[in-house]
Amino acid sequence: MKQQVALAAVTTTAATVMAVVALVRQYWKAKQDRQWGKCQRILRKFARDCSTPVPKLWQVANAMVSDMEASLSLSDEATSSLNMFVSYVSPLPTGINEKGMFYGVNLRQTKIVMVCGRLQGKNQPISDLYVDEVPIPSSVMIGTSQELYDYIAAELVKFVSAHPEKDDEASANDKKLGFTVSSGDDQSTAISGSNIKLKNFAADTTGVKDLITGMNRALEKHGLKLRVHALVSIFTCLYYSINIVYKRHFRVDSDSRIEQVDDIIGNLAGGRYYDKDCVAAITLGMGMGTNAAYVDTTQSAPRWHDSLPKKGEIVVCMEWGNFNTCHLPITQYDTSLDAASSNPGHRIFEKMISGMYLGEIVRRVLVRMAQEAALFGQNVPPKLLIPYLLRSPDMAAMHQDTSEDREVITNLTTMTRELVAEVCDIVTERGARLAGAGTVAIVKKLGRIANRRSVIIMEGGLYEHYRIFRNYIHSGVWEMLGNELSDNIVVEHSHGGAGTGPLFLAASPTPDS
Repeated sequence: MKQQVALAAVTTTAATVMAVVALVRQYWKAKQDRQWGKCQRILRKFARDCSTPVPKLWQVANAMVSDMEASLSLSDEATSSLNMFVSYVSPLPTGINEKGMFYGVNLRQTKIVMVCGRLQGKNQPISDLYVDEVPIPSSVMIGTSQELYDYIAAELVKFVSAHPEKDDEASANDKKLGFTVSSGDDQSTAISGSNIKLKNFAADTTGVKDLITGMNRALEKHGLKLRVHALVSIFTCLYYSINIVYKRHFRVDSDSRIEQVDDIIGNLAGGRYYDKDCVAAITLGMGMGTNAAYVDTTQSAPRWHDSLPKKGEIVVCMEWGNFNTCHLPITQYDTSLDAASSNPGHRIFEKMISGMYLGEIVRRVLVRMAQEAALFGQNVPPKLLIPYLLRSPDMAAMHQDTSEDREVITNLTTMTRELVAEVCDIVTERGARLAGAGTVAIVKKLGRIANRRSVIIMEGGLYEHYRIFRNYIHSGVWEMLGNELSDNIVVEHSHGGAGTGPLFLAASPTPDS
């Protein structure tokens, strides 16, 4: 009898334990379902807020066209989020007569990059392309400007000796040298009035005139038949037929302007060399900002009519990262990103489409899901709380992972991995389609949509390596224009590769030729 009672008690206890376990499982299952449902609601709202249907894309494009026209107009009352400026007035390459070996130098924060290549005219590709990076010694970094120029010239002697011109390419006259100065993301190079400021150097401020004079003095001293050309500007200042590059917008004094030839102008020159219908270039890098430039006529810029030639082509630098309109699909995550940035209220378009910010938008969405819906468990991963730790290359790797279980994303359930990929897709689609709308806006501003072929050059890792981003740009442009007109806009990757722009600008004819 006692054994029966004991057995019944054990059975009852076991049943109770099983019931408790079942209730606990049911509780946790219900909690997980609620949390997952919350993640899905956050995701769906984010997708709605980011949506870019064709009518919205046209609203964005039309608003950009209006801002472009206002930025170039004479009227002081015309308001524009864009601060466009004429960046280049020298002729662009034709792709026909540019032949021979050309050389370029890019002065960066702690190194110089030398590039050379042979152009063969008739739209033929670059051959014998060579690039060499040389670190700048600390002794030069703390020296004078002229010591820097002498160091560059000495390194250039070695580079030219290793990659010389052919005998039939040698000229009795000095050849134009493509010379560029690039700033990093930390604004290590800036310009104010007629001064260039190199923050990493002891002699950190030099006049633009002084740079050209000093560099040419060094080139002559070392026996090089290359010259950085300076031309008297029609802007009542100086223009440079070689390219001095700044990757960030700068301001100039009202009575002293110089020609700013951005990296993107070199890309545009390369595009024109290969295709006479190339009208614009756009930069979309993985870890940097974005910009656009296009070719127009002097008549299109009434603000500068008094200082431009009566006719001919000009290149307009848009600084389109500054673009803003009420039609942009801005979310709470964009607003918080902007508020925490170093330039709140500025460069809104850039913060929605450039590789510098896409990963950060994804991170902010995932943080909210982690905090409010325990997407990654009860504790938010500490690294997820670090701003800008999630970079665009990481985002692209997760998004484009074609393995069955998305193996790039580790230590997560399959469902969680898919949700992370969906967030990446929403951010990517919105950014790419907005960039596509900007592309259409440029062509519309030029009046070429309906009846002329227009080639747009895209440069940067975001376009080159992020396949899904690239595809969304193309599909967005196609949806906006439809079957009948979409063939009139050709979006393609730049020719020649990154860094070759100085060669094309060095090969460009000078205005008086």
